[in-house]
Amino acid sequence: MSPSPDWSRRLFLLTGAAGGLAFPGRAARGGGVEDVQDALRARWVELLLGTGYDPEAEPYASRLAETGVLASRFRTSMAPAASHLWPDLPYDPPSGITRGYGRLWTMARAYAQPGTGLTGDAGLLADVTRGLDHLAATVYRPGTTPYGNWWEWQIGSPRLLMDLVAVLYDHLTDAQRAAACAAVDHFLPDSLLTDYSGVSTGANRVDLCRSVALRGILGRAPAKTALARDGLSPVLPYVTKGDGLYADGSYVQHTWVAYSGTYGQVLLDGLGRLFSLLAGSEWEVTDPARQNILDSVEHAYAPLIHNGLMMDSVNGRAVSRGHLLGDERQIMRGDHFHGQGVIAALPLLMGVASAAERERWTGLVKGWIERNTVSPVLDARQFDTAELARLHAVAASDVPAAPEPAGHRLFPAMSRAVHRGPGGWAANIAMASDRIAHYECGNGENPRGWHTGAGMLYWWAAPERDDQYTDWFWPTVDPYRLPGTTVSTRRLADGAGGEWGEPKPDVRWVGGTTDGRFAAVGQHLEGLGSGLRARKSWFCVDDAVICLGAGISATDGVPVETVVDNRNLGEPAEGERGPDGFTLDSRAAAGPGTGAGPVPHPGPDLDSGAEDGSGGGPGGPPLLRWAHLAGHGGWVFPGGAPVRTRTEDRTGSWSDINTGGTPERRTRRYRTLWLDHGTDPVDASYLYLLMPGATRARVAARASDRHWLSVLANTPAVQAVAVPSLGCVAANFWEPGTAGPLTATAPASVLAVVHGRTATLRVSEPTRTGRPLEIGWDRAVTRVTSHDPGVEVLTEGRTVLLRITPGTAGATRGCAMTLR
Repeated sequence: MSPSPDWSRRLFLLTGAAGGLAFPGRAARGGGVEDVQDALRARWVELLLGTGYDPEAEPYASRLAETGVLASRFRTSMAPAASHLWPDLPYDPPSGITRGYGRLWTMARAYAQPGTGLTGDAGLLADVTRGLDHLAATVYRPGTTPYGNWWEWQIGSPRLLMDLVAVLYDHLTDAQRAAACAAVDHFLPDSLLTDYSGVSTGANRVDLCRSVALRGILGRAPAKTALARDGLSPVLPYVTKGDGLYADGSYVQHTWVAYSGTYGQVLLDGLGRLFSLLAGSEWEVTDPARQNILDSVEHAYAPLIHNGLMMDSVNGRAVSRGHLLGDERQIMRGDHFHGQGVIAALPLLMGVASAAERERWTGLVKGWIERNTVSPVLDARQFDTAELARLHAVAASDVPAAPEPAGHRLFPAMSRAVHRGPGGWAANIAMASDRIAHYECGNGENPRGWHTGAGMLYWWAAPERDDQYTDWFWPTVDPYRLPGTTVSTRRLADGAGGEWGEPKPDVRWVGGTTDGRFAAVGQHLEGLGSGLRARKSWFCVDDAVICLGAGISATDGVPVETVVDNRNLGEPAEGERGPDGFTLDSRAAAGPGTGAGPVPHPGPDLDSGAEDGSGGGPGGPPLLRWAHLAGHGGWVFPGGAPVRTRTEDRTGSWSDINTGGTPERRTRRYRTLWLDHGTDPVDASYLYLLMPGATRARVAARASDRHWLSVLANTPAVQAVAVPSLGCVAANFWEPGTAGPLTATAPASVLAVVHGRTATLRVSEPTRTGRPLEIGWDRAVTRVTSHDPGVEVLTEGRTVLLRITPGTAGATRGCAMTLR
């Protein structure tokens, strides 16, 4: 169904794109440069403040009223002095300058917008201009040498300053506007946009261009606006290293950090605003590589959004920002917050997208809006009236909501993978390599994210459980027991390994291969700050993730663990100590060989937090075949495994993991399952299945089906499985060798899938040497019907043998064939 003409027109108006807000062209109407710049300024103000909404209706009325209350409070507390504009916001650190402009921005919106209770208040306007004059006279002016965090001087403060000047333009004197432009010229010299390096890359470059473009428009300096437009061009092409958007959909910032959800969001939002602002003018962004950004909506961002949340594996150090000190609205940040930021950027981009793209994106946004029950999008606290109006316009369209898709997406360039199964569940694997950091800390943020790249396996079973990592997870979870990880229990110092993505393992084999439905994903794991080494594989199929580990060895003198899972059960009710819906199979509850049926897990030992349910004592815990957690899903341990389990109440505050976080403390209950590989293990291994959203009966049935899964190999040389009912054989070759019907002459990830009388064979080379390798499949083939570039068919018949020239990006290459 196509969008209705009324809705399309309304959306164009709300985005402020060329199709919805005309301005005089010099040729068409005889106008001059000033006429065009005035129209562009008006367009920017509408992008900032919104249009087409009823200020007396919700959610706008309460948001506008709140703006008025905050503005009144800021107005009363403003007390200019040589070292500050507000006493609680000193200029040192320079975040006090940026936050000062932020408060003036709230006051300006209260003056300019309807329904705030201060609309058009002359005294409020005088206070805002007094504040601008004070900052210009004391600190944010030419002649000041920046100190502290560069971001405050070159992004945070100028962005707010230009927005303030745009909204208050007609109420400012020529001298006031000139002072603002001079400050931007001083702190953002032209050289920042002529050299694509240092801090001026990726999302940061877009932010810099935003301020310079506005400076050109507000200061009637067309050359500045042209400089900003041209400065965007290095951001638009795909990159092959460092910061930016990759052809496989990855987004990297700070050279080594997967950052689609925060810096990537800033890039998408900023480009959407600038594309819309400049559309139709002589400064319109016409670089053909602009299409890469439009393509990224579905190729790079949507695969990482689940029911409106942005998966935390691509949110970097921002996972530690749940509640921040000085947060005027006390907004709860987290994966839903970051997802909503990306969602709000799409209506901006719709204004310059094709009709087909607008329709598809509308379906995506509507689906995320409808399924997000944890943090509703249409009244999200982070949004002002402009974002709310644009999102409500999309939600009101007659385009049907798009469901969550099933299938697999691999992001080799940032060592991430996303798998979605039928029924709406999703899983996300986070790895580290010599290209992507174990974790990022910096500015006092995320000092204990050490093991987030050690194969962390996030998963979501149902929309009502989509708060798993939102609900105070990061300040309360045991950072040594993150789900899916294999870790040395050696204690680490805060910030271990260094800041800004510095800690990277010296390993190459990280990645995998996929056909879009199934996948083989692998990680050569090197522990952070330890001698731990391991091979980890995840074979992703329709209803499960098959998890294998091999070659697990360490010499740290402490135990090594694989954390099967660590589920956040939420805030415990006062005095509650009963069962949590956790069920173990019979042998775990009653001992091996008893024949007893599945039993609910007994009440937790919350005082000691000791492991329970799987025993302990002489000889260690009994073998566990399967476990299930009501409302979440289950785990299967083919052949049995000595799994330990416990419930634990853990208390923490955001200030524990972020120096800017609030000290408020909260408690969350966790159900943890882990495998203890012992102290200094040598060549330890594991095998288990994760089944998100599965019922207890389905988990038990899978555990009893000895024919569903065949483990072909689980060694430091190769890990491989076959699932006959799905026609799937997959292998991660850490070394040349053979596993079942598959052979590789070099390290590779291989996936063979049979579909009746046809089949596909897909291969990648995660080590990225680019050297040719040969892959054999012992399967009778009539002929190869198609193949990707870089694939040469050497033999076909009783077996098939391919020579792969893989390239150096870790991409999947393959062929299709008919079978005998």
